[in-house]
Amino acid sequence: MSDTHVTAPTQYIEVDGDRFAYRRWGKPSGVPLFFVQHFRGGMDNWDPLITDGLAEGREVILFNGRGLASSSGTPRDRIEDMADDIAAVIRALGLEQIDLLGFSIGGIQAEEVVLRHPELVRKLLLIGTGLRGGEVAVDPKVPEVATHPVPALEDFLYLFFGRSEAAQEAGKAFWERRHQRVDQDPPSSPELMMAQAEAVAVYSPLRPGETPYVYLNAITQPTLVINGEDDVMIPSINSWHLAQNIPDAQLIIYPDAGHGAQFQYPERFLKHAVQFLDE
Repeated sequence: MSDTHVTAPTQYIEVDGDRFAYRRWGKPSGVPLFFVQHFRGGMDNWDPLITDGLAEGREVILFNGRGLASSSGTPRDRIEDMADDIAAVIRALGLEQIDLLGFSIGGIQAEEVVLRHPELVRKLLLIGTGLRGGEVAVDPKVPEVATHPVPALEDFLYLFFGRSEAAQEAGKAFWERRHQRVDQDPPSSPELMMAQAEAVAVYSPLRPGETPYVYLNAITQPTLVINGEDDVMIPSINSWHLAQNIPDAQLIIYPDAGHGAQFQYPERFLKHAVQFLDE
């Protein structure tokens, strides 16, 4: 019986003295799809409906960065170093090229991967993410909720999903799906949370003399940008700026949705992602 999201074994690969945890399964044809997760999130924060759906047509690889959950080492506090780790793991796995999916802070890392290691990435998917010099969340409740020691269902519903009854019910369904696996990753440490927050704070401001967003012109990969219409964590306008400044990018905004639009509309997201990856 072939592996699935809930059965694929956790494997480890050593890079620069640390062990990086990953899970890999799916149809071994073409270019694998490599996933980079949101703030504090690990391999079990993905949606099985999405990962297994994508695995029907390609290999999928879930990954924990240095010091995140089941990976060892000191957490990185610079986006550039996180991106270099991703590139090093891809090469250590013996892969010449991957498709790269980044969600939230994972999307910022993915952008930096294609800027620093463009030869490794064929296509790029950016979900609920931002960019250097982008707009930041203004709701003071966001940092409070996002840093709760143990995120609860109510935290995910507020941070990731739309406000309607239907959106909240979709969030609860996602919560059930993401807890299907028995041997879940350990939670990320407070040190990891602090390191990721520091990395975003240092990376986000424009550099001296830098024109906003122009650096994105160097991303040549076909890019799909997806977000909800009201992302309270990374304002949705950032997705517009990504699509406007990455030369070969297209933007899809899901209605009545927030930061985790792909989890609210998993079937719709699957159709869009598969079409983009296959065309």
